[in-house]
Amino acid sequence: MSLVEAWVADLPKVELHVHHIGATAPHTVAALAARYPDAGVPSDLDALEQFFGFTDFAHFLRVYAAVSRLLRTPEDVYELTIGNLLDLARQNVRYAEVTVTPNGPLACGVPRDGLVEALDAAREHAAREYGLVVGWILDIPGHPGPPAEVVMDLCEHAPPEGLVALGLGGPETPRPQFADYFARGRALGLPGIPHAGEAAGPASVRAAVEDLHAVRIGHGTRAMEDPRVVALLRERAVHLEVCPTSNVRTRVVDTLEEHPLPAMLAAGLEVSISSDDPPMFGTTLTEELLVAARLVGANEVPTLLGNAIDASFAPNDVKRRYRSELRRAPGPAVP
Repeated sequence: MSLVEAWVADLPKVELHVHHIGATAPHTVAALAARYPDAGVPSDLDALEQFFGFTDFAHFLRVYAAVSRLLRTPEDVYELTIGNLLDLARQNVRYAEVTVTPNGPLACGVPRDGLVEALDAAREHAAREYGLVVGWILDIPGHPGPPAEVVMDLCEHAPPEGLVALGLGGPETPRPQFADYFARGRALGLPGIPHAGEAAGPASVRAAVEDLHAVRIGHGTRAMEDPRVVALLRERAVHLEVCPTSNVRTRVVDTLEEHPLPAMLAAGLEVSISSDDPPMFGTTLTEELLVAARLVGANEVPTLLGNAIDASFAPNDVKRRYRSELRRAPGPAVP
């Protein structure tokens, strides 16, 4: 391990963009797949690695949906969630906002109350045992109508403890059609954090800002194709949750070396680094921060982490505690 790798591994971290199901360790996915073979997910680890070899964004969504079908009881949800939060804690993550798309588990038989109780129990365990503070983002899976109403019903009538925002993922269908749902979310005090500028171009980012009143955007990578959208993001101070390896694995960007992260920072955009669906993409938050260090310099890593806590919906005392810990952390351990 190099000096920079050791330094990044030891840093206290914040994770803003990580998906509940997509963060599941391969051994947990394999165990659930053996339990539910009809889901179509391999239970062999080597076969699972091949299963996660995505050809494009649409293929990734199909694989993700298959893994979602592995959650059929509240116990499954708790097992998966607690494992994911432990993986974050082992990377010295102090605060995480985890995106939960409830539609798959609910459609596969998990009762609504059971889903919420499992999330609540895992969150409480992580705070008590790991010192990890968790906020939830409930995520509309890319379609208006009944799929969106499933999510809004949870937000409005039975939210888990620690719900901090309303998200929008799945296929990057036109964002304006979700304006009413995001207005309902704002009425509940839930800021909007849609995905945009990932599978679709800069017009999707503009719509996320102007129609959905996004305060943060998941990815936003393709905003860099339109200087006017870059200016809009800068003027509105919309924060971008950037996930470099994810963008390469879903074929949004050809290589890590071509990732627009340096251009984003040079343009004055507010940016942090996240892992998205780390085991599916063969990465971790620690590795994504190392990618950022290679692209923009190790000195930028604490700034990117500071950006993350500033853009988070953590309670003020958590923000102050994290900021203090980050200030006390050693500087880049470079020769």
